[in-house]
Amino acid sequence: MPAPRVLPLDETLDHQSRACARAGSLLYAEVLAGVAADVEAQGVCADLLCPRADEPFASALPLRFLGAVHRLVLDGRAPALAAHYPSAGGEPGPGLVDDFLATVAEHAPAVEARMAHGVQTNEVGRSAALAPAYAAIARRSGLPLRVLELGASGGLNLRWDRYWYDTGVSHLGDPASPVRFVGVWQAAGDLPDLSGPVEVAERAGCDRHPLDVTTHDGRQTLRSYLWPDQVERRTRLEAAFMVAAQVPAPVEQSDLGRWAERQLADPTPGMATVVVHSIVWQYVERAARDRLRAALRRAGEWATPGAPVAWLRFEPAGPVGDLRLTWWPGGDEVVLATAEYHGVPVYWGAPPRP
Repeated sequence: MPAPRVLPLDETLDHQSRACARAGSLLYAEVLAGVAADVEAQGVCADLLCPRADEPFASALPLRFLGAVHRLVLDGRAPALAAHYPSAGGEPGPGLVDDFLATVAEHAPAVEARMAHGVQTNEVGRSAALAPAYAAIARRSGLPLRVLELGASGGLNLRWDRYWYDTGVSHLGDPASPVRFVGVWQAAGDLPDLSGPVEVAERAGCDRHPLDVTTHDGRQTLRSYLWPDQVERRTRLEAAFMVAAQVPAPVEQSDLGRWAERQLADPTPGMATVVVHSIVWQYVERAARDRLRAALRRAGEWATPGAPVAWLRFEPAGPVGDLRLTWWPGGDEVVLATAEYHGVPVYWGAPPRP
């Protein structure tokens, strides 16, 4: 495995600024451009970011920094900046960057402390990519699903079957759910088949730092990593909190390699075991990746048609994410779709990447 990629800080900030603009967050694109200028001028952002400049690109340093400041806004500790943040009832306007920098200067210790935490998005939109794959696994196996999510954060995507999905041709989930995905799929050929039945018999997850979304602190943490001007994502997250209050989904604090070894130690006849993760791989150390792959290989050896194992993952593949499925017995692998990192829109059938 190659060494983690490290970019110069100015390139990291520029890359994230352009990525935010492409994904529709002009607010964060403007803020990051201002942060880059402040770093170049050896301002307050340089004091916080330069000591971390040698961190791997995959550690998402700019997003950790932005999330730390956003948490101040959401907690009511940065009223001037809140006036620019739609997530706090504001509207971006003149002085956005100046108010951001002033907030960082005023609360530098708090920002620095929270930057030590990893990014926790638990993006619910990714369920729109995953759900058709779960339906395909259920049809192929003819069995209820045992869903094991790695890097599950607050477990919101473990409740995927309690959301509503409608392609206009087929549908899946709870029609009364507040989390709704309607018409978010595109395809050169057929749209994904959501037909069932699809039953989740067991659901569980692990995370190095799991969040309890039934608490205010857990919810605020997830809110802080959402981009403040992306209203649709915030609306979806709040709806997912409502579902989480009704549907238990245990998330254990654990390294994913060790956890997977335990979960895959023995066959589970009468269920299709699905090991799933989404936009997690970049944060996983090499040893944990190796343990997971070894656990999956061993599970593949004992897998049978009556106790199959599937490895479903949605992970970065350049400017979009690939949705891949490996199936045992047999070990065959297929790319099912590509999607934006936040999940929607979903391009079913893996068209050429932009």
